[in-house]
Amino acid sequence: METADAKNKALAEVGVIVPESYDTFGDKIRETFEKLKAEGKIEPLDDFDPPQIPQAYGKAAAQGIVRRPTDVVVTISNERGDILTYNGVPIDKIISEELSLGYVIGLLWLKKELPPFAAKYIELVLKLTADHGPAVSGAHNAIVTARAGKDLMASLASGILTIGPRFGGAISDAAKYFKMGLDSGKHPPDFINYMKDVVGINIPGIGHRIKSVQNPDIRVTLLKKFVNENFPKHPYLDYALEVEKLTTQKRNNLILNVDGCIGICFLDLMENIDLTPEEKQDVLDTEVLNGLFVLGRSIGMMGHIFDQKRQRAALYRQPWDEILYASK
Repeated sequence: METADAKNKALAEVGVIVPESYDTFGDKIRETFEKLKAEGKIEPLDDFDPPQIPQAYGKAAAQGIVRRPTDVVVTISNERGDILTYNGVPIDKIISEELSLGYVIGLLWLKKELPPFAAKYIELVLKLTADHGPAVSGAHNAIVTARAGKDLMASLASGILTIGPRFGGAISDAAKYFKMGLDSGKHPPDFINYMKDVVGINIPGIGHRIKSVQNPDIRVTLLKKFVNENFPKHPYLDYALEVEKLTTQKRNNLILNVDGCIGICFLDLMENIDLTPEEKQDVLDTEVLNGLFVLGRSIGMMGHIFDQKRQRAALYRQPWDEILYASK
């Protein structure tokens, strides 16, 4: 019973269908199938094409047959090649030709290769907005947070989060309303009345708590000088200065302030680089002007943070004599 033949014989004797050899195994299956079919014990199935197994994604993608759906569309940079590009400009060209930070901002923010005067204007804005002392809300918050032992990111964020309508936000608003005024053909007196009677707000970019006609803000002086000397045309600045002539007749501190001057002169920058009306509006709507202030002032905020940490400054607590306790 230990041989294969003996095992096969024993199986056959009890009714098992046993092929004569492995080579005839398939024939025996066919023979048995036909016999059972003839006896009506089984029903033959119709032939069918087996389902096609999908091609592996990686192979299909390599052949360009399929692609993943895009979750994010990026139009300003590409790091997939041998050389990183900013809006199509290779990074090695930017370095080898010593192109400026303002030029890079133009590529990444405006998607434009800015002419030198425009790139220099952006850098001038960053320099002039880098800091304005520790008393303003952004620097103050950053200092207090740093002295509470928080890290750079938290301290910087606390300062940046104060930027808004009352601190830094006048740049965008000034650009918005002065653009509306000039583009709609409003003469300066009509523009002033419109802002007062229709919009119902003070003119953004006009007025300063400390500076005045007799005590001008050097930052505004520098901006006006640069634009007048370098911009081919500057209709918005000219318009704003006409408005300023009228507002300062009411009070001598109703001058064009630095926030207003930055925003208004940026309108002139856009006039000189041939942006379409839609592109200009996109710049305003996407808060590029606020971005300039955030970027510039972050330099100073980080400076104050480093300054406090370098001094090992203790936790800041508001002095009692600076607080009026109105409760009993």
